[in-house]
Amino acid sequence: MADAFSSSSETVIQRLVDVSSTTHTPVGKLEELYQIKETCDFISERQYKKVALQFPDELLVDSVAVAVEIEKNTKATAYILGDTSYGSCCVDEVAAEHVGADCIVHYGSACLSPSTRLPLMYVFERRVVDLEKCSSAFRELYQDTQSHIIILYDVNYVHAMNDLHSLLSPEYTNLVVSEIVVEGEQCYSHGWIKRQQDDSSVSEADSGQVICQFGRRFSLKSGLSMKDYSVFYVGQEGRTLTNFMMTWNRCSFSSFDPTTITGRTESVTINRALMKRYYAIERAKDANVVGILVGTLGVADYLTVIQQLKETIHRAGKKSYMFAMGKLNVPKLANFLEIDIFVLIACPENSLLNSSEFYKPVVTPFEMEVACNRNREWSEEYVTDFRHLLPGGQSHVPLADQLEDDETDVSLITGALRSHNLLMSEPAESLYGSSVVLRNQTLTVANTNPAASFLAERSWKGLEQKLGETPVVKAVKGRKGIAIAYEEEGTSLS
Repeated sequence: MADAFSSSSETVIQRLVDVSSTTHTPVGKLEELYQIKETCDFISERQYKKVALQFPDELLVDSVAVAVEIEKNTKATAYILGDTSYGSCCVDEVAAEHVGADCIVHYGSACLSPSTRLPLMYVFERRVVDLEKCSSAFRELYQDTQSHIIILYDVNYVHAMNDLHSLLSPEYTNLVVSEIVVEGEQCYSHGWIKRQQDDSSVSEADSGQVICQFGRRFSLKSGLSMKDYSVFYVGQEGRTLTNFMMTWNRCSFSSFDPTTITGRTESVTINRALMKRYYAIERAKDANVVGILVGTLGVADYLTVIQQLKETIHRAGKKSYMFAMGKLNVPKLANFLEIDIFVLIACPENSLLNSSEFYKPVVTPFEMEVACNRNREWSEEYVTDFRHLLPGGQSHVPLADQLEDDETDVSLITGALRSHNLLMSEPAESLYGSSVVLRNQTLTVANTNPAASFLAERSWKGLEQKLGETPVVKAVKGRKGIAIAYEEEGTSLS
């Protein structure tokens, strides 16, 4: 489909818009796909009056039909949340509160990040999976029946995992199938989802460590750790699989894609990805001004991690600014050239942003901590869930105490010397008084206000009033058209 914008009689911009055709789900299949009866029971039993229905973009075509069915069978008014503030996998509690909703029904794929404000019901898509083909692919990938294997999956295939386990468990005695779990007393789903507090389903006599992460729970045998297991993933390639592979990067991964009905061994690209992330950490160490991007307002403890990041960045002698801009794109971040690097606060699946197209790198809270906290070292552990970095979390590392003699190291990117704790040891009056201050006896000097220094170096600093200096002139007719092709220029872009 072609779309054109014109200036006068000339076409100056032509842009192709790719619109994918989407068909409505037949009315007879709405009940099965969207669990309408269970949803209505959830609403009626708790006597909710306003219900927010959150759909991802690919399911919006059925949103009106689902809302009509819910209003027909309950006394509630349904509101459709058609556009989330950041990622559709997260529960958009902020948008639901705008309409005063009593609860949220979240449809489609979900990262299962904990939400605390409103009662929540998950409705996963029941996507089709050929169990015979899936089990055959599993046997080809794992010919040793004594292998220790964990089955992970996209939430939309949870309905088929018990049947898959029944097909494979007679041959593979060391097979473990993960469960879907959620945190919080107000999270619900019918059929397959469980509360995190209920550990009875994974408790066995010989069970060892219980892993509960990213909304999945499984138990390891005594004496074994995650690196002793292989992982078989059921679902499409995407953020969920990448998140698993980055977190459990010591495990070998294989996958089965139900849409293409193919299984494969995932390659060692994770090592390359980790090296790219380490390069971003080095960029974070060199940065003077850090932008904190708030990508979620719904995941629990996001305010706590913001405060911890600000303190960590400040102790490392860097300046931080906070931004809340919804969905990220290149033009948005390009408006802030003063920022040397951005750190994104989002759910685990959205944190690993590929920032190759951005002018400045975008790192995770874990990577920023590696760059700024001397007590945390780069190791085989990789943390995508920022909640694990907080006090009490499984990956929390206290901030390093301030040293009297500031340490310096060498940047692996620029080769220049860099020092820590610049701001912490500066006198308060020097922050605005002078451009440089004496740092230590080695005569190291430091920039006291990186953002102000950047502004001073710019050739254009914005409009100046110059009161009384600008002569008064009569207003004249200006240019007409748009910046890419004013009418008097006589040119156009076709």
